[in-house]
Amino acid sequence: MKPNSIKEILLLGIILFSTIVLSQAQAVYEHQFIVKVGQEAPDFQVKLTDGSIFRLSEQKGKVVMLQFTASWCSVCREEMPFIEKDIWLPLKDKDFVLVGMDFKETTEKVHAFAKQMNITYPLGIDQTGDAYHLYSQEGSGVTRNIIIDKKGIIIKLSRLYNPKEFEEMTKVIFEAVAQEY
Repeated sequence: MKPNSIKEILLLGIILFSTIVLSQAQAVYEHQFIVKVGQEAPDFQVKLTDGSIFRLSEQKGKVVMLQFTASWCSVCREEMPFIEKDIWLPLKDKDFVLVGMDFKETTEKVHAFAKQMNITYPLGIDQTGDAYHLYSQEGSGVTRNIIIDKKGIIIKLSRLYNPKEFEEMTKVIFEAVAQEY
């Protein structure tokens, strides 16, 4: 083979390999989410602190808020009282479900965290992080909120706590709850 041919074969091999790797790579969107608004929310199930099982697929007809959190997350701790007061308490008896999805902590730690934070909304125990990684890239941080409409479609994503963004998210939730299914 001529040197040009070897270079061409190597170049084609590199291009082919890169194409395969990139086609199998996970799409990552803003703030390291691997989901986006308008997409159907990935289904999962987790055990709640009361021992019951939460299955996202069983929540059709209700607006769902998934708040990915952890006891060691200072931003989560800042946001949780607002979630309790401004979202959970006014909507808990409506077509609304809120689950704080605790990331990679033990059941005991999650119980202590809920008590310490004085929240009444349910916490899910995502001890392996499997549910979290249906929504966010490996290595990305909490706090994250995923708002899902009554049909199971993601309608809002937020990352960290920002009062203006929190207000916008709250408005989206209340509007979605008011809509007919």
